[in-house]
Amino acid sequence: MKARAAIHRDFSIGDIDERLYSAFIEHMGRAIYSGIYEPGHPEADANGFRRDVMALVKDLQIPAIRYPGGNFVSAYNWEDGVGPKEDRPVRLDLAWRSKETNQVGINEFAQWADSARIEMMLAVNLGSRGLEEARNFVEYVNHPSGSYWSDLRRSHGVEEPYDVKMWCLGNEMDGPWQIGHKEAKEYGRLADETAKALRGLTPDAELVVCGSSNDGMPTYPEWERVVLEECYENVDYISLHKYFGNKSSDTLNYFGKIEETGRYIQAIGGAIDYVKAKKRAKNDVFICFDEWNVWYHNRDEDSRRVKEWDWPEAPALLEEDYNIEDALFVGGLLNEFIRRSDRVRIACIAQLVNVIAPIRAERGGPAWKQTIYYPYQFASLYGRGRALRVSVDGPTYDCRVADDVAYLDIAAVHDAREGFVNLFVLNRHLSETLELDLALTGFAEARLAEHRVIEGQGRLRETNGPEAPHRVAPVEGSGLLVENGRLSGGLAPLSYHLIRLKV
Repeated sequence: MKARAAIHRDFSIGDIDERLYSAFIEHMGRAIYSGIYEPGHPEADANGFRRDVMALVKDLQIPAIRYPGGNFVSAYNWEDGVGPKEDRPVRLDLAWRSKETNQVGINEFAQWADSARIEMMLAVNLGSRGLEEARNFVEYVNHPSGSYWSDLRRSHGVEEPYDVKMWCLGNEMDGPWQIGHKEAKEYGRLADETAKALRGLTPDAELVVCGSSNDGMPTYPEWERVVLEECYENVDYISLHKYFGNKSSDTLNYFGKIEETGRYIQAIGGAIDYVKAKKRAKNDVFICFDEWNVWYHNRDEDSRRVKEWDWPEAPALLEEDYNIEDALFVGGLLNEFIRRSDRVRIACIAQLVNVIAPIRAERGGPAWKQTIYYPYQFASLYGRGRALRVSVDGPTYDCRVADDVAYLDIAAVHDAREGFVNLFVLNRHLSETLELDLALTGFAEARLAEHRVIEGQGRLRETNGPEAPHRVAPVEGSGLLVENGRLSGGLAPLSYHLIRLKV
């Protein structure tokens, strides 16, 4: 099969916000406790954080991280996690039916994030609590000194404020499962008033209002319209969440969900434009896709277990074992975010460690990279710069979630500062090699600098684990030629490629 494509130096989507490759970590399962934090572990540092996990996190070069939830935040008292550890209460987490010891709170997490060189993106509780508690939290975190909450922080050993700019106004408030679930207008009003109060403390704050929990919600996309009509002028982003799976073992339909996600982004972009026009507003609101990942392998079993267990502490929960098929999907989904980077400015893989995560860590044992770690790493390292428009002409297929899906999925980023065009390429075909012919207009002197590939044909279900942590890993690719301003060569079926061209 043949597929033609073209990029042009001057035909771009726009500059990519590096926060497109952010992450999310929640007080849930073993994400925090025995994930990033495990005092007594052989790899624990003086503060109890795992150095082996930290090394894997640093190699991702994550720009920002959302914390502390998630569903957890909607019944969370942030005050429980500050002050002397021996005085902190143990609470029952209603979201995940487990015990929260509060041994990690905002100050410990800020210390970890600083060590990892990651900017914090904090969420306030607008479920069981409201504007006053959110205001106090921001004052504790951001005000220098001379007020009750800022001086309390200083008494806890943190002299300088954290100066956190990104704040999420609650989590999934459209969801009936959420503690403190609200109707759209009710939530929109609360978000608007909270936003105004937070800006009084941090004028340059970037505020994220809750959009739909997923595009299957009965209130989608009306929720976005109603919420934004209440708070449009006082927020900067609206959130999207979506999780993916392949319960039917239909690989092509699974890959088609990448296109479905594009429609989701487009629809919310339309809602944003409608409200902006209706309100005659001058400001722009962008999309923060702050929860996304593959989540289906253990989802039904986990739901059953949570209902049955008796409030355990840091239980194993949502610990998906990702395979090559999932890695190919994640690579394609990141391509969609790059193609939609004019709308999607921030995106957070959910989550970072143990809980539906690219990194796994055994309690008392080793840490390792899951299959999805690699496409996420490639995008984070090499997906920064200017997103180029890619024209594709090649074979397509129809599936349940989308029609006319191209077997060739490709995103291109021009990193002018380093002098590279970086291509992220997926061949979705189950059995046939795609013969690629890509025109590189404006890049006549391009040469192939790097080619890495993950191939899945005959091994889609292979995973990594503590006994075989490197079973699935990218290998050096072959068979591509760059000549006379064209890239050509074969792309194996079910394969994902990082192709770096020096320009």
